[in-house]
Amino acid sequence: MRMTLAVAAFLAALATSAVAQSPRPVTFDDVLNVKAVGSATISPDATQVLYTVREWVAEKDRMEARTHVWMVAANGNTPARQITFGERGESQPQWSPDGRFISFVAVRGSGAEDRPQLHVMRTDGGEAWQLTTAKEGLSNQQAYSWAPDSTRIAFVTTDPRSMNDDAAIKRRDDERVFEGDFRYSHVWVVDLATKTHTRISEGTAYTVSGAPSWAPDSQRFVFGAGDTPMLRDNRRDIYLATLSPPRIDKISTNFGSDTSPRWSPDGKSIAWTAEPNTGAPLPDGTAPGVTMQSKLMLYDVAAKTIKDVSSPGFDTDAGNPVWTAEGNRVMFVAGKRAYNEAFAYDLTSGRYTQLSSRKTLQGASISKDGRTIALTMDSPNSASEVYVTDPAFQTFRKLTNTNPQLAELAQGETEVVTWKGADGMEVEGVLLKPVGFRAGTRYPTLVVAHGGPAGAYVNGFRLGGLEGGQVWANKGWAVFYPNPRGSTNYGEKFLQHNLNDWGGGDFTDIMTGVDALVARGIADPDKLAHIGWSYGGYMTAWVITQTTRFKAAMVGAGLTNMWSMYGTNDIPSVLISYFGGIPNAKTLPLYLNRSAMTHIDKVTTPTLILHGAQDERVPVGQAQELFRGLKDRGKTTELVFYPREGHGISEYYHQKDRMQRIYDWVTKHTLAPSSSSQ
Repeated sequence: MRMTLAVAAFLAALATSAVAQSPRPVTFDDVLNVKAVGSATISPDATQVLYTVREWVAEKDRMEARTHVWMVAANGNTPARQITFGERGESQPQWSPDGRFISFVAVRGSGAEDRPQLHVMRTDGGEAWQLTTAKEGLSNQQAYSWAPDSTRIAFVTTDPRSMNDDAAIKRRDDERVFEGDFRYSHVWVVDLATKTHTRISEGTAYTVSGAPSWAPDSQRFVFGAGDTPMLRDNRRDIYLATLSPPRIDKISTNFGSDTSPRWSPDGKSIAWTAEPNTGAPLPDGTAPGVTMQSKLMLYDVAAKTIKDVSSPGFDTDAGNPVWTAEGNRVMFVAGKRAYNEAFAYDLTSGRYTQLSSRKTLQGASISKDGRTIALTMDSPNSASEVYVTDPAFQTFRKLTNTNPQLAELAQGETEVVTWKGADGMEVEGVLLKPVGFRAGTRYPTLVVAHGGPAGAYVNGFRLGGLEGGQVWANKGWAVFYPNPRGSTNYGEKFLQHNLNDWGGGDFTDIMTGVDALVARGIADPDKLAHIGWSYGGYMTAWVITQTTRFKAAMVGAGLTNMWSMYGTNDIPSVLISYFGGIPNAKTLPLYLNRSAMTHIDKVTTPTLILHGAQDERVPVGQAQELFRGLKDRGKTTELVFYPREGHGISEYYHQKDRMQRIYDWVTKHTLAPSSSSQ
């Protein structure tokens, strides 16, 4: 009897263990439960790495995103630990150059008037203290930088309104002139010991963006600034500030966009990225957009000369430059086909080198001795985690395991796929296969067009995103992420291949990609759906006017009427660069011909339309035009607005609703035995 019970207990334990080890299907709750890791920065002595973790937390009657600062040993011998615990979170962690202090940006206080301020704490423990008292606070990204001597910090803040303006707003006498009442941002320096604030830049000649970069002498720094705060104005320049005697000089000469300046460790050079613009200014003096990759520029501080070090043999965007410790190389992370790789430019040889291979890297932080690099990296089945590597990017040590729950989830495999476009051009994308994929079996296939149009999909983590890809993979779907012409990561010529051709070659590339998956026996030609957000929404709206092969569609924040889009969005300069100029007698036919609304009579696909109610990038009228055009023609459609949301969807329940709503709509119309086409 005891033997029988023992055997039964043993078998039950084995069964329980097998169930525990068996991966379970992914849900949309799993997508939202993933914690986001970012901002990895290594200590000067290369022993510790600071980083941030963002997650959703329950706050009274709603869900709020909270980011806190964590620390982990660079040798991986001790577990990571959270070091900040503010109720409203913290961001932008940095080490002081001498390693004695940790700084971060945080809001302390629960009032609506409280603003993000710079805080500092000792690395050996103790409470953090607030260093800045800027009325408008610091910006959310790249707001400050330490002087090399660790005595001062330069930070960027928006100029406060006048007392009269504040009073007028309170009494609701708050009329504003469109593109006239600008708020400018400027650089200040705060002393660590005295907390004294010193204003460095001022006026309305430019507005500062991004953190300044200090010279080794701690007496000078460079910063990037735009002529106006308007996003449509692509005039951006580099300025050099000297603290004593006070002086600011513009050192860039390009009419277009110069950004991300970085001073070299030896003090001899300044690197930045540029988009050379040789076009004529618009009547108001602003610079129209250009469709090109950023170029690496080097400024000789002593000679005051600029050198364009871009090379025809290096057809990749220059990214955000970071100087290596020895000062003779500039490193950056940039997209290369279906990956994000590390590259370096050598000042001595004048050559570019790709350092990593088949990686999806995000940023890089280099130790003072140059021997250790901290970064974050994801993979097809893992969200971003913190790693350290050597200067050659040959060995990677994983330091964190922020999302251990992912080991419990069943995830489909990804494959980088290539095919030939209609004109023979090679095109690439990423295919997420269904869980339990079997060659020779056809699967319903969801096509997800990316935004941009100068975006690109990489072979990275596929649990999140617009649709929550792995949820679909667990439901027996293949998910296809194409990079048609016009995508970045494939060289400047490929990037420019949809100039004056939206809805032309890019549309054909996606369709031939679907054809290739059908030919391989993967995609079921009778069970296809197409979705996308922003430019991906444009492509989806265009697709349903050009073909009836898709059984369902979702147009998210999509451009549907290019003429009205030009006149109502906040960056019309983008359309100007893609459609040959402003709409006029010469260009208007192209604006109209490549608008989905022009061909709305051809639509038969049931179409879901989703849009942020406060979207200025793609105004809500674009969604309303498409909805009215379909509804008044008796087509199957639904329009959903998300209150408070802009061009992206940021709130917890809105994100969850979007994923679930897309899934319900697409599966209803794609998998039904007799899908409705009216």
